[in-house]
Parts: sequence; C-alpha cells; structure tokens
Amino acid sequence: MKRVIYLLIIVLLISCGNHKNDFDAAGTFEATEITVSSEASGRILSLNITEGHEVTAGEQLGAIDSVQLYLTKLQLQKNVSSVVSNRPNIGVQISALKEQISKQKTEQSRIENLFKSKAATQKQVDDVNSSVTVLERQLAALQSSLQNNVLSLDAQSSAIEIQIAQVEDKLSKCVITSPVSGTILNKYTEEGELATIGKPLFKVADTKNLFLRAYMTLEQLKDIKIGQKVKVFADFGGDNRREYAGTITWISEKSEFTPKSIQTRDDRANLVYALKIAIENDGYVKIGMYGEMNLIDN
Repeated sequence: MKRVIYLLIIVLLISCGNHKNDFDAAGTFEATEITVSSEASGRILSLNITEGHEVTAGEQLGAIDSVQLYLTKLQLQKNVSSVVSNRPNIGVQISALKEQISKQKTEQSRIENLFKSKAATQKQVDDVNSSVTVLERQLAALQSSLQNNVLSLDAQSSAIEIQIAQVEDKLSKCVITSPVSGTILNKYTEEGELATIGKPLFKVADTKNLFLRAYMTLEQLKDIKIGQKVKVFADFGGDNRREYAGTITWISEKSEFTPKSIQTRDDRANLVYALKIAIENDGYVKIGMYGEMNLIDN
C-alpha cells in the first residue's frame, strides 16, 4: 500500500511539476545495504560499533569467543608433529642391507675368479649368486614397505593439515568485520550476548556510492539506456539542490504503476518504470532523500 501511495506521489509530482518541471524523473536515494550475520557460535567478546559509525571494508569491529577452537588447533598441531616424528628414514634403514649386498658382491666376484682358475666349485658360485639375489630382493621389499609407510604417514599428516586449515577458517570467522566501507545503519546485538551462526549482528550501507531510484513513463523510455550519463539533483528543500554526475545502471523490465490489464493507449501512457542512477556521494546525500534526474542533451 505504501509503495502504491509513493508511486502516486511520484506521478503527481511529474504531472503537477516541481522546480518548474525541469526534471525528467524523480525518486529517492538508496544505498546497497548488507545485513552482516555471525559466521561462528559463541559469546560476543566485543562489538565496537554504534549506529551512524563509519567503517571501512575488512575493518575488525568485534570478536566472538574462540578459545575452544584455538585449543583444538594446538592439539592438531601436536598430532602433526607426532606423525612426522614416526616417518621412517629410508636411507638410514636400508644402509645396512646395502652394505651386506656390497660385501656379498665382492665375495661373488672373488669366487667367480676362483672358479675360473678352477679353485672353487660350481656349488660355491651358485651359493654366492643365490645369496646376492636374496639380499637384493630383501632390499627391494624393505624399500617398498618403507615407502608405503611414508606415503601412509604423509596422507595422515595431510589430513590433519586440512583439519587445521578448517579450524583456522573457523577462527577467522570469529573476527567480526565489515564486508564494505560505509555507515552502520542498525546494530542488532551487544557484547556478552550469545552469537549463533546466521544471527544478524548489524546492517551496513555503502553510503559512498548511492543510487537514485526514479520512475519514468513508457514514452520516456525511448530516450534512455543503461550506461547513459545523466544529471542528478539532490533536493534539500525549497530551492536548495546539489548536482551530481549520474549513470543509469538498471531499468526495470516491468511497470510498477497500474494493477489492471492494459486496454487503451491512455492506460499505457500512464505506466511508470523504475530505474537506478548511480552517483558518487560527497557526504551530503542521505538515504531516503528526494532527488531528480535530467537527461543530458547530446
């Protein structure tokens, strides 16, 4: 009902005139408003904001109790240290077996030379060859076993590292920040209260970049397009106005005036369409303030 009354006022203003009908569209200024909700559960330790407080994007505004998460992180870090300490040193563990193989190959070479001079038997040659083969297979089996152990421990370590990263992410969400630079519009909670995931904490608006939400008739739409530069005027009452450079960023695809089916040309002419014009605020324009827009002649 309020929206219909508001639209009727806009149409009456356009029809009856204001500032000698020297504007093409009129409306009110809006801002991008964001309701910031808690991403963690716990007691709110601090929330240093008040309504009207100017904040910057990423600025720390408060904190939620994170002691248990921090202790969990410490425990996981100890688990990683324990897993790493159990990681076998493959080089050290196979060095003794490699030394045995080296000695056995020296013996193999000596017996082969003796066999060539007919000072050793075929059985001695076969025995030393078999011994070398057995040792080499033992080395291969040990290396494979140790390598599997290393891979298993590395996988365990990686899994714990992922858990640590998850805890660190939760810890970061215990820090309350603003996603945008702007002004605090509403504060919904206080220090000492219990926060739960999804609970609204405050609402912030980007007051540096405002939009004039204005309305045009169907006939006027032929003269505008998205990206078009226009003049915007903030109305401070009486003849007090400030001019700003504006850019049309959105045009509604639907009419917002008549609730009935369109049957005649006159009805179609009475339709109004919403559009948004972006301006850069210098600090004077406030949300909800009345504004006007003029097309720029090319």
